[in-house]
Amino acid sequence: MDEKIATAEKDVLVEMVKLSQKRGMTGTKGGWKDFLNSYDRKLGSSLSDPARRSADVLAAFLKTFTKEDDLKFLAKVMQCHSNRKVVEQFTNKSRDDESPEQRLVRLTLEHPLYPLDYSFPSHEEDWLVTKLSKKSKAMRSNEMVAVDCEMVLCEDGAEALVRVCVVDRNLQVKLDELVNPNKVVVDYRTEITGITAKDLEGITCSLADIQKSMKKLLSHGTILVGHSLNNDLQALKLDHARVIDTSFIFKFLDGPLFRRPSLNNLCKFILGYEVRKKGAPHNCLDDACAAMKLVLAKIERGFDDAIPLVQEDVPEIEMAKLLLHRIPIKVPSEELHRIILGDCAIERQPNKKAGGEKYSALAMFKSPEEAHAAFENLEGNLEKACTRYFFFYFFLLLLVGILLFSLPLVFSF
Repeated sequence: MDEKIATAEKDVLVEMVKLSQKRGMTGTKGGWKDFLNSYDRKLGSSLSDPARRSADVLAAFLKTFTKEDDLKFLAKVMQCHSNRKVVEQFTNKSRDDESPEQRLVRLTLEHPLYPLDYSFPSHEEDWLVTKLSKKSKAMRSNEMVAVDCEMVLCEDGAEALVRVCVVDRNLQVKLDELVNPNKVVVDYRTEITGITAKDLEGITCSLADIQKSMKKLLSHGTILVGHSLNNDLQALKLDHARVIDTSFIFKFLDGPLFRRPSLNNLCKFILGYEVRKKGAPHNCLDDACAAMKLVLAKIERGFDDAIPLVQEDVPEIEMAKLLLHRIPIKVPSEELHRIILGDCAIERQPNKKAGGEKYSALAMFKSPEEAHAAFENLEGNLEKACTRYFFFYFFLLLLVGILLFSLPLVFSF
């Protein structure tokens, strides 16, 4: 890894450092600012913008990481950039005849969130990795299929795939299967997935079976389409490079770059219909079709259209939840009741990063008023509390955002 870091371009090093900060990664000399304070006695962390530091400084910091998980994550970030480079080189050679499909792949890979969201732990044994071929024929393929998945929460805190739907560009169903999670399920999320325990009785199809089917569908350079597709790929344990993410390719008018539109709002604005009614569960097949329709609409109408920034509808039940973020894994969720007062249930959220050192949880109240009261009744000096429960400093800011804006924001440091 040290050799790869030493030869990496500066823009890649900058992004690696920024992503390491977002993930709270620490090397042998601590985090980025800790490293700067020891490495550069003159400026220290007063000049902490990675883009304003030399490649040598960035490389020196990245070489302090020694944990296997951290090194594998950095390797995946570099692979994401490699994917971008392959697409860029191919595009530069044939810019004049770049197809709309190829352009949407490029726009997805160029999105600032791509290296973070698509850096999967595909080094693990049960992952399927499809290689990004440099052959002109595969890179020119405009074949597309769209996918959507439903997941349940399992006893080990991980999510497991229970349904997958795939359609082609003509909206013909190529795959529609229920999947046996082969784990103890603690929450079927029926209000979201529409799936119950009874639906999975007698189901023998496994994740490995689905991966075999996906491998066939994605052969010869086929492009995979989806909305927030990284979540589906995580559930499928599939790392595929030629992707179009509909949450990346549509822009907001005067909106923040990192805000991603919901599938339902995109369908309302672009396609003129709601993919689901308020309170209705997801329909895996409908969502896959909606993602494909959005891509086809983008191809037909061009690339300059932007959608208005609209307030997402938030159900009252969601406004009665407080998100507890970046909790050290050694702190049991039961301990959170000592900090968050009131009658609430604590639900630990699935850990998408295997072996991660932190987790998230939801404190769920009976009403938004009770959630607000619990937040207001937090006692003690925040600065002192951070010494013992330092992680609460981060998510308290998030809770303020939820209460003020009534939006389920995702905030990461």
